[in-house]
Amino acid sequence: MIELACGTGRLAIPLAKQGFNVYAVDIHEGMLQLAVEKAKKQNVHVHFTAQDCTRLQLPISSNFIYMTGNAFQHFLSNDSQNALFQSVKKHLHPGGEFLFDTRNALLSELAIVDEYEESSVNSKSEKLTIQHREEYDPITQILTCRSINKLEHAIFEDSIRLRYTYPMEMKRLLEQNGFEMLHIYGSWKKSEFTKDSPAMIVHARLLK
Repeated sequence: MIELACGTGRLAIPLAKQGFNVYAVDIHEGMLQLAVEKAKKQNVHVHFTAQDCTRLQLPISSNFIYMTGNAFQHFLSNDSQNALFQSVKKHLHPGGEFLFDTRNALLSELAIVDEYEESSVNSKSEKLTIQHREEYDPITQILTCRSINKLEHAIFEDSIRLRYTYPMEMKRLLEQNGFEMLHIYGSWKKSEFTKDSPAMIVHARLLK
């Protein structure tokens, strides 16, 4: 099996322990190094590799590819979403399945600009203040999350952008790229998907 956006191996390592042959991919080499170290400590072998999920070049194909942690939201444009599906398609056997999750667009929450502040004291007894701001653009369907970290003599800024995809939009994306949607769940426990579900768990199959 193949895991995309595997991070530090939170799922890949337990699956390998159960006897599965896992190829795990992430673009972040720092996280992969942590995953390799974790696997060594637990005496587990996983094929970890640093690659862009939109341009996979793996030596295998599989019946099953999965991606968790809402990683689908990091593919911000239509082109990058299509490239992801085409990349997955090249590494799936005909009839193979692709399972992934993404946050559901709850408009009642996204319509509000969320701003809040946190304060703490770090290990050097310095006061740390973090200002957060989350704002959704309904045109691009992208949520921009910014944080400003303020210490006594330094300021650090960080941001992340997340794309939201709607259920019928997801269905069209899959069909356009040669997949069929088998099911959308509202959680990993296979609860029914509704407009209020916090997540979309997408179970798709590559057409033969």
